[in-house]
Amino acid sequence: MNADVVREVLAESQAAKLTFPEVVRRLLDAGVESYFCDLAVRQETFYMSDGRTHSEKMALPPATIAEEFSPSEVVAAIRGAQADTIRYPEFVKRSVEAGVIAYWAFLTGKRVIYFGPKGEIHIEEFPRPKP
Repeated sequence: MNADVVREVLAESQAAKLTFPEVVRRLLDAGVESYFCDLAVRQETFYMSDGRTHSEKMALPPATIAEEFSPSEVVAAIRGAQADTIRYPEFVKRSVEAGVIAYWAFLTGKRVIYFGPKGEIHIEEFPRPKP
């Protein structure tokens, strides 16, 4: 694992410089299989293919997580990121407004699980590549 690469990707993502596909590609290249983003404590933990982990605090400003989970608003934030009409800082803002307390991105499994404050979940498969 190259912690410097993980830090760089996280910093660039939080600065709205990367799209989600760019984040996925660079993290996979660095040996990351998945990462868990805890929006309540503002920390991301990266799980490597060799079994090691690496955690980093988020630099984004804290935000209050909505008490109610809104799957439709979660999906709207996801679609905005997929269309590149919003980048990571806005995605996080909209996600917490939709009641997302954490999410786990399984890069090799090509899905993300979003968690609400009362145990709600939304599972999002990565978009299929266009032919």
